[in-house]
Order: sequence, then structure tokens, then C-alpha cells
Amino acid sequence: QLQASGGGLVQPGGSLRLSCAASGSLRDISAMGWYRQTPGKQREFVAAITAGGATSYVDSVKGRFTISRDVAKNTVYLQMNSLKPEDTALYYCNRANYYSAYGWRAYEDDSWGQGTQVTVSS
Repeated sequence: QLQASGGGLVQPGGSLRLSCAASGSLRDISAMGWYRQTPGKQREFVAAITAGGATSYVDSVKGRFTISRDVAKNTVYLQMNSLKPEDTALYYCNRANYYSAYGWRAYEDDSWGQGTQVTVSS
């Protein structure tokens, strides 16, 4: 079970750090990801981190967002800097898998938590 937290209301240019607490050990998971969804749109991949620490990002957040993990705390983080109004979304964490045809995606059968709302607005 995964619980995302840390969202909130922030002005453009501001920062937030999201946390994703796993009930089990991250050592058992090959890759973790952050995803986001806005009303009327499909959930999209934002960032992933592998068990080896390799990271990957969607182009729109490169250079602004950083994904990291603390295995001892079974927690994955998403540091979001220079936030823009278009980053406004409900953010989720989940396992991630790399598909050669599609790139990073969540496993189709994995369930989703409630997510955490990020709103970037002046």
C-alpha cells in the first residue's frame, strides 16, 4: 500500500516536496514512479526511480523536479521546484515499469491510492 502526501497550494515559482510512504519494503520493488492527473485527462507519468537509483522524467519537468528514495524509511520523494500553473494536478505514486513501446508506466493491475493535490496559483 502506498500513501502520497505533501501536496498543497503554492504560488508559481514555488516549491513543494511530495512523499510516498510504502507499507512494505522498497527493496522488493524494482522501480517507483510519480504520476499526475487533471480532470478530464489521462493520468500521466512524471518521474521514476529504479532500485539502482537511476531516474527518468517527463520532458515537461526535467530540471525542475527531482525524484529520490530513502530505502530505510520505505519512502519515495518528489522535490518540485519552479512550479508552474500547468503542474496543477492530483499526484500519485505507484510502482513503475519501463515498456519499450510506451516508456514508463504503472502496472496495469496495480491499484491507486487517493493521491495528493498540488495547486499552483497566484
